[in-house]
Amino acid sequence: MRIALGSDHGGYELKEYVKKYLDNKGIEYTDYGTNSSESVDYPEFGQKVAEVVKEGKCDRGIVCCGTGIGISISANKVPGIRCALCSDCYSARMSREHNNANVLALGARVIGRDVALEIVDIWLKTEFQGGRHEKRLNKILEIENKYVI
Repeated sequence: MRIALGSDHGGYELKEYVKKYLDNKGIEYTDYGTNSSESVDYPEFGQKVAEVVKEGKCDRGIVCCGTGIGISISANKVPGIRCALCSDCYSARMSREHNNANVLALGARVIGRDVALEIVDIWLKTEFQGGRHEKRLNKILEIENKYVI
């Protein structure tokens, strides 16, 4: 599995912490920025991660900003992306099992680092259950296709 990582300045330190975790687990990743805590705009990093996941260059993505809200909204603008903002382990598991989330968003100013790593661990290990959930994902895709120009 290859993970795309991205953050704005508010999520930079958490992204770096996640990178160390991924290194320790032997999980491959590509960091799409930002590369410092200097102020930047989160939409470009949410979009970049979402695009490489959509294109299949990476299997999944993890994005971070101060709250996780802005970067998750940005990632979700890319067709085919299901970015889940998770602040607890249960939501992380459900986002994979039921929603087949392909991007995880974390709020660096909302959750602690250790909780963030628990969320990442669960999210990476959890597989999509399919079945009845597949029908619901198809309905989401129908909505998306209705508005994609």
